Amino acid sequence: MKSMMRLFLVLAFNALMLLEAYGFTGESDRQALLEFKSQVSEGKRNALSSWNNSFPLCSWKGVRCGRKHKRVTRLDLGGLQLGGVISPSIGNLSFLIYLELSNNSFGGIIPQEMGNLFRLKYLAIGFNYLGGRIPASLSNCSRLLYLDLFSNNLGEGVPSELGSLTKLLYLYLGLNDVKGKFPVFIRNLTSLIVLNLGYNNLEGEIPDDIARLSQMVSLTLTMNKFSGVFPPAFYNLSSLENLYLLGNGFSGNLKPDFGNLLPNIRELSLHGNFLTGAIPTTLTNISTLEMFGIGKNRMTGSISPNFGKLQNLHYLELANNSLGSYSFGDLEFLDALTNCSHLHGLSVSYNRLGGALPTSIVNMSAELTVLNLKGNLIYGSIPQDIENLIGLQSLLLADNLLTGPLPTSLGKLVGLGELILFSNRISGEIPSFIGNVTQLVKLNLSNNSFEGMVPPSLGDCSHMLDLQIGYNKLNGKIPKEIMQIPTLVHLNMEGNSLSGSLPNDVGRLQNLVELSLGNNNLSGQLPQTLGKCLSMEVMYLQGNYFDGAIPDIKGLMGVKRVDLSNNNLSGGIPEYFENFSKLEYLNLSINNFEGRVPTKGKFQNSTTVFVFRNKNLCGGIKELKLKPCIVQTPPMGTKHPSLLRKVVIGVSVGIALLLLLFVVSLRWFKKRKKNQKTNNSALSTLDIFHEKISYGDLRNATDGFSSSNMVGLGSFGTVFKALLPTESKTVAVKVLNLQRHGAMKSFMAECESLKDIRHRNLVKLLTACASVDFQGNEFRALIYEFMPNGNLDMWLHPEEVEEIRRPSRTLTLLERLNIAIDVASALDYLHVYCHEQIVHCDIKPSNVLLDDDLTAHVSDFGLARLLLKFDQESFYNQLSSAGVRGTIGYAAPEYGMGGQPSIHGDVYSFGVLLLEMLTGKRPNNELFGGNFTLHSYTKSALTEGVLDIADVSILHSGLRIGFPISECLTLVLEVGLRCCEESPTNRLATTEVVKELITIRERFFKARRTARR
Repeated sequence: MKSMMRLFLVLAFNALMLLEAYGFTGESDRQALLEFKSQVSEGKRNALSSWNNSFPLCSWKGVRCGRKHKRVTRLDLGGLQLGGVISPSIGNLSFLIYLELSNNSFGGIIPQEMGNLFRLKYLAIGFNYLGGRIPASLSNCSRLLYLDLFSNNLGEGVPSELGSLTKLLYLYLGLNDVKGKFPVFIRNLTSLIVLNLGYNNLEGEIPDDIARLSQMVSLTLTMNKFSGVFPPAFYNLSSLENLYLLGNGFSGNLKPDFGNLLPNIRELSLHGNFLTGAIPTTLTNISTLEMFGIGKNRMTGSISPNFGKLQNLHYLELANNSLGSYSFGDLEFLDALTNCSHLHGLSVSYNRLGGALPTSIVNMSAELTVLNLKGNLIYGSIPQDIENLIGLQSLLLADNLLTGPLPTSLGKLVGLGELILFSNRISGEIPSFIGNVTQLVKLNLSNNSFEGMVPPSLGDCSHMLDLQIGYNKLNGKIPKEIMQIPTLVHLNMEGNSLSGSLPNDVGRLQNLVELSLGNNNLSGQLPQTLGKCLSMEVMYLQGNYFDGAIPDIKGLMGVKRVDLSNNNLSGGIPEYFENFSKLEYLNLSINNFEGRVPTKGKFQNSTTVFVFRNKNLCGGIKELKLKPCIVQTPPMGTKHPSLLRKVVIGVSVGIALLLLLFVVSLRWFKKRKKNQKTNNSALSTLDIFHEKISYGDLRNATDGFSSSNMVGLGSFGTVFKALLPTESKTVAVKVLNLQRHGAMKSFMAECESLKDIRHRNLVKLLTACASVDFQGNEFRALIYEFMPNGNLDMWLHPEEVEEIRRPSRTLTLLERLNIAIDVASALDYLHVYCHEQIVHCDIKPSNVLLDDDLTAHVSDFGLARLLLKFDQESFYNQLSSAGVRGTIGYAAPEYGMGGQPSIHGDVYSFGVLLLEMLTGKRPNNELFGGNFTLHSYTKSALTEGVLDIADVSILHSGLRIGFPISECLTLVLEVGLRCCEESPTNRLATTEVVKELITIRERFFKARRTARR
């Protein structure tokens, strides 16, 4: 009996063990997965519908079990569009070896319980929305070979505990928000084959001991903030095949023997760093090289033709460097690249490449999809046999010096998606065969010399997103076919001579974001269908002849910028503009609008809304300075019309008598009150300043107006350098000489002109002083920002400046061009964009001040005229009694014949200044006399002797060898001459001057002054 009992207990125990192994523990896996499912959203696919008691556990979707114990060993749920959170119950699948949850939409955090999966070898939860920290408990998964957390929202640092995963072969932590230094524990993961830390916020230098990862094949540190010299440790990773370092802050030169130290590299991306020096020629020894990118660095030297030896080369990206020397041999590498039969992409844009575009480019690989030569000084024409590049998808030749018409063979590149040719000198008509390139997505032909009509065949490019053909010589009507391209997002035809109306079909452009048709000859009423372009953000229609009222566009709630200025539009300003919450800029100036200006919403900000030169507008906020609206008195009825007429007549007569009495009294008191009136006017003008300053403060700040602090002497006063007790910076104090006739009026004019205007290229008037000195004499002074580099005159003519104030060097051609653009921009602001149009009247080099980075600021508004605030003649008499406006030599010829101040006069003065800046000769130089002027002197030398008249210091100011200085000087001088035309109406407008000078700068100089713009 006892033996039977013992046998029963043994069998029962064994049965329990079997149940434990096959039943109870399998049930725990089932419960863990059901708990996991309960926190998952499955979407429309119902991917986990098999997860129920009707199906055996090991046949559930994505579930695999071990053969021996029937435990869950593999869970593969990648790419099933699952959402929700990852349940901590996942940690109960203790036999799990493989876990794949990538490419879903899981949120929340990675549960700490994952660290319980001690058998796990493969963990992939990339491409989700997981946040929080990377759990340190993952270090318990000591058998891990593959860890993929790529593309989540994981933050903070990487836990150092992961350094215990010494068997790890693959680690993907990229595209998260991981911060801190390079994770030092990674040096312990000596088995790593692939490491991806790209697209995080890691910073600092790379430690030398990364060289311990000697098995590394692929290393990605893209788009972090790593810095320091190119890490020497990388040269010891000889097994590397892929190295991606783009978008960091690495600096220094690459070792000349780079190619010998990393002989197995297939893909090398160093784009977007601060690397310098030459591209190592040894790179061309790496026969395995398929992709090399070092764009957006500071590389110099030439591009080696030896790249043509790399038979496996697919992509060569060298853009945005300083490669080349603007000389004829710069493009030899293009001939050599014809040997690379598998080349897919070539980008060498925005370098210093010069010379003629070789016809050999048509012999490049038939697999070439991208050819990018933008932003160099390449001349010649596009080869006729361009059709040979049958695989071309992007042809980018913009911002060069290309000429001639477009070759007809372009129409055979049926796979072309981008044709970008802006800012060249390409001529002829826009060919209709472009309509054959039906896959075109982007077409940019702006800023060339195309003429004739816009071909309707462009409407056949039904996939077009971006069409830009502005600033050419196009005429005729806008083809309605273009308005039928359903995909169009950007449409730019500004700066041509297009005529006719804006087609009604514009309303069919449902995806249109930008419509730029400014500065053409378009006319008629704006179509009501504009209101159907619901995606519109930018609408530039300025400088045309549109008339009538603004159509109903209140549905364009996303619009940000609207410019309808300089047209013939009329009617009232629609109040629905008040509701455009995203509006940043609304310009309705120079039209015929009438009635009350709204005061709510964006109309409360005078820096957003511009309505000047609409003489029949009224009301609005006070900053707009419009006349008040007259409240209409209700009709008095019809019972006593004769009485009403008598009342009106009586009131009119009374007003006339009062006016007559006022005029007589004014004349009688005029002389007696002259000084008092002048003082009161000056004091009234000073009310614009919140803080004024006393005579004593100025005297102390200038050490008693000591000559040692004197920095300039003008027509109406002396300028001193001072450090005011109320200011933390040095200022310039202009003390008026009130004994000089016109000084007081000059003081008033300058205050009146500068009180409400702000522009980066105008001198800033800080405050003013109207007081008496210690002897009881009247004292007037103006206080400006101090310009440490003096005025332009002393830079152009240093030999006339005393040694102590003489500039240490001369101005380069680029610096002169930048200064000219600054002055033209200031005049454009004064003439076009001020609330009241201002004419400076005295543009000359001594009135152009330079700050510490040589940014120009126009100064001295003592003769300025506010043309619209008062009647021109009365204001003219009020502020000055001088007959000639400005300085002899710079003043427009019509001023010498009694002409009134005008914006055309300023343009003439600017033209003289521009000629002086490039020739180094003043307009009153002893060389000139009679009919031989600076103008004629320049014009006679323009065709062949431009270098003979150029300022010698320009020719010696470090221009690059091969730089086309003659061509650049010719173009700038031509602008100056067009500003100096005898007839005021033939002179360029300041807006045109700015555009032309900027175009010249961008064509010849690639270093943009972005800090100033």
